[in-house]
Amino acid sequence: MNQNFCGRTRREFLWQAGGGFTGTALAGMLGQEFFDSQAAAADGVTPFANPLAPKDPHFEPDATACIFLFMYGGPSHIDTFDYKPDMYGRDNQTVEVKTFGRGGHKNQGRIVEPRWKFKQYGECGKWVSDLFPGQAQHVDDIAFLHSMTAESPIHGSALLMMNSGRVLSGFPCLGSWVNYGLGSENENLPGFTVMLDPRGGPISGAKNWSSGFMPASYQATVMRSKGEPILDLKPQEGMSMEAQRRLLDSLRDYNEAHLGSRSDNSNLSARIASYELAYKMQQHAPEAVNIEEETQATQKLYGLDNPVSAPFGRQCLLARRLVERGVRFIQIYSGGNHNDANWDAHTDMEANHNLHAAETDLPIAGLLTDLKQRGLLSKTLVVWGGEFGRQPTAEYAKGTGRDHNSYGFTTWMAGGGIKGGVSFGGTDELGSRAVEEKMHVRRMHATILNQMGLDPNRLSYFYSGLDQKLVGVEHTEPIFPIIG
Repeated sequence: MNQNFCGRTRREFLWQAGGGFTGTALAGMLGQEFFDSQAAAADGVTPFANPLAPKDPHFEPDATACIFLFMYGGPSHIDTFDYKPDMYGRDNQTVEVKTFGRGGHKNQGRIVEPRWKFKQYGECGKWVSDLFPGQAQHVDDIAFLHSMTAESPIHGSALLMMNSGRVLSGFPCLGSWVNYGLGSENENLPGFTVMLDPRGGPISGAKNWSSGFMPASYQATVMRSKGEPILDLKPQEGMSMEAQRRLLDSLRDYNEAHLGSRSDNSNLSARIASYELAYKMQQHAPEAVNIEEETQATQKLYGLDNPVSAPFGRQCLLARRLVERGVRFIQIYSGGNHNDANWDAHTDMEANHNLHAAETDLPIAGLLTDLKQRGLLSKTLVVWGGEFGRQPTAEYAKGTGRDHNSYGFTTWMAGGGIKGGVSFGGTDELGSRAVEEKMHVRRMHATILNQMGLDPNRLSYFYSGLDQKLVGVEHTEPIFPIIG
């Protein structure tokens, strides 16, 4: 057996490690600032800086957290929030309309009349489909953006654009930019989390929550929809939390005594930092994700008593608990896998949207109600939307399915300094394309960054010879008319 370890005898290493156990109490008193000062960056000289340490925003933020409710597959704007009364009574009429989706470019199509009625709600009198009776009760807190546009009508690239501002992979997503720009105020939980649909993740997978060319510390932590939300939180079998704490202390002592400022110190320092985060999460994350602590009334508010809405409701409730504990960016996916397992209604619009609306409407309404009751909505930005909308005409010769529409669709925002009861922008009389206040997805990104205290045209990361930005090289204005 090899008697050496990093140039030391096995006996010497065990003596050093064992001697380190006596420093446990001292380690607890010294704190994280002392330990960070003992570590060095990759050059072996520069003091280690925690990449997730809290950073000052560019200006006073209206929002300290963001919850992005991602309706994967592309919900139909003209069947939900973008009321088109001229379409009623015109079912199956052929009209001249230019569309572009999965089926390619078309110059005419067969109208699919909306299968749901619209009613007016709130003091603002907003028209909302019968699909969303819960969200309809909150229109006075919501700003609807009816003229969003994107560059791709294909799921994979459209998802990447909605998440990273680019149709190509390899770029940091919105949550990573927030993590990078602001850091995390909670050292015991991730600064950026993603919750996937029980039926699976979206197309393009982890690219949608990747940190791209940034360090991996800025990427999302994925929380599961079933079972334990975060894997590996329980201590290793046979090892108590106190034993793990002593092991960490020993590793730090060994690092300081034998590696000092040598360049290979950076690898061990980084590994110790990851162990430290895992240890802290094992201490604190189980409490954060324990929704059994919530009252039965609160659980019912989120639809946890209904098997249809319970999975998404559980995730929305987890999101509120994470916001309370300082997590800055949370993304929740409704819809997974392919076809009718998400909002991608190519064949039967009515069956598809009835299912996904039933899964999400009550939990979203519960989230808005709960945040407002707890005084959290004013500082929490809630965003709703998919990667694109749907066309006003049928995709096939028979059936009610609609193809993808990236020419004009709806998203909405609430809380975090956003005006309520507002509808901004608009599509044509059939909802086929944006015609009023046309807005690229990047303007939505710019608005989210702005509300969290970050100048979207100033926040940059140097890579490949360029100051890379979420909103690209051109100046991008936040959507100021919806900002309070």
